[in-house]
Amino acid sequence: MRTITRQAMDWLAGAATDPRDCKRQWQGETGAAVLACGQFWDVLSVPENLGMPTLDALLRIPQAPGPALADTASRRVAFFLPPDSAGRWIGSGIRYAGKGAWIAVPAPHRAAGRLRWLVPPDGTGALFVPAAVELALQLALGRLAAQAGATRRCPTCTAPTEGPRMRSGGRPG
Repeated sequence: MRTITRQAMDWLAGAATDPRDCKRQWQGETGAAVLACGQFWDVLSVPENLGMPTLDALLRIPQAPGPALADTASRRVAFFLPPDSAGRWIGSGIRYAGKGAWIAVPAPHRAAGRLRWLVPPDGTGALFVPAAVELALQLALGRLAAQAGATRRCPTCTAPTEGPRMRSGGRPG
């Protein structure tokens, strides 16, 4: 096993109540282990349609990324951030897991069922910078809003429509 992978496994397993058992679970049937948040990292989970453009923006900045995990069944993306006892992330569909919370993760070098690493941990303890994640989320939300505004919808059935928008009174807008 490569040294980086071993370092990443040790770093992740360090958050388990029993690191050896954690590594056995990664080799087991599910391929995932449940790890504690709040000591080495906290986790910000967002809907996939917001998380993927956010990750894209984060990977474009000249800073080492932290781990990012996708849950394909729930269609969510999780960003690993430094622990923050006062972490307050508010928004529709946004979930924050800090001290007292747990997260299921596969081994750094593989996927497990519905869980796969978009950016695997590198073993150095690198995490996403919260301010950068916040800015990337805002950029992604702006793009999503612009795309939603570009899609014209029927006000009655919400089906996509073509042609000019109508103002009140039935006049083209």
